[in-house]
Amino acid sequence: MKKIEAVIRVEKLEEVNEVLEKIGYPGMMVTRIEGHGRQKGLVEQFRGREFKVNFLPKVKIEIVAKNEEADKIVSAISSVARTGEIGDGKIFVYPIENVFRIRTGEEGEIAI
Repeated sequence: MKKIEAVIRVEKLEEVNEVLEKIGYPGMMVTRIEGHGRQKGLVEQFRGREFKVNFLPKVKIEIVAKNEEADKIVSAISSVARTGEIGDGKIFVYPIENVFRIRTGEEGEIAI
């Protein structure tokens, strides 16, 4: 099993959700986060004064899937979330040792 973490632009969340539902992966966890990568934040103006925004709003999506489905999910997320501009985000893929469904006691891939 694999855990896929995607950090994307906030405005891309709905599109990513739609494409994942279309390919059969409606389950995900979403967390609103702040951060920056290479772009190091933004300089904005408010009432004639400049100020630096160090941490930009992002969304982190987490999905646990079977090994053979991970590439399909990563491809779907990256194709929809990509704008070609700095700040599009990152996707991380981690191995998962086991999963337990609390309600039923199921474990392993059946518990996904």
